[in-house]
Amino acid sequence: MFLLYADESGTPGGADQEHFVLAGVSVFERSAHWLSIELGKIAKTFNPQDPDSVELHGAPMFAGRKFWRKFEKEDRLEAIKNALRLIDGRKYRIFASVVKKDAISPQDPVHYTFQQIVTRFDHFLARQHVYFQNTQRGLILFDKSSKEAPIQALATEFKVDGHQWGRLRNMAEVPAFIDSKATRLIQLADLVAYALFRKYEKGDDQFFNIIERKFDYFGGVQHGLHTAI
Repeated sequence: MFLLYADESGTPGGADQEHFVLAGVSVFERSAHWLSIELGKIAKTFNPQDPDSVELHGAPMFAGRKFWRKFEKEDRLEAIKNALRLIDGRKYRIFASVVKKDAISPQDPVHYTFQQIVTRFDHFLARQHVYFQNTQRGLILFDKSSKEAPIQALATEFKVDGHQWGRLRNMAEVPAFIDSKATRLIQLADLVAYALFRKYEKGDDQFFNIIERKFDYFGGVQHGLHTAI
């Protein structure tokens, strides 16, 4: 089974931010443990006695808020970059949708971006079956949020009634929602979403430059990054 750990960056409503991002990192189930260990090593540099208490979270790390206030900005930013460097684009790959809210209005940014990443992930699973004889199901794991109910409803709708481009055929179950503090891979998804948000909202590509070639890619076409800007 392939797991897609997903998180968002930006707010779907309000005029204070122009963009909304939903992004995920796809990991084969047996590789998740090892990637988590590598992320744990990064966290351990900030609290060797209790690394599990350190949550890798893009916005607080960048701004130096709360726990991160006591660390130098250079060290905080390098930790974000080191985490993003763990994504190799082959064993681990990125699926993301970035929208400028005005560009898709009156559509709901959560609905729009979720449809983009879930269908692209579903197509990836189909390719694994057709081209590599690697038949696998997928499961999307989101950070717990107030959007749990609408996303669950959307996933069921897409699987049963279909979506704009067809019907989901390779999902094992509707998305699951877990606390980001409990899994490093949700934290990694947060860093990916934040890297995209920084690029499109702030014009800062220092993090995006690390991941720009790590989106799902097949047949000379980049399938993993969708933008509506």
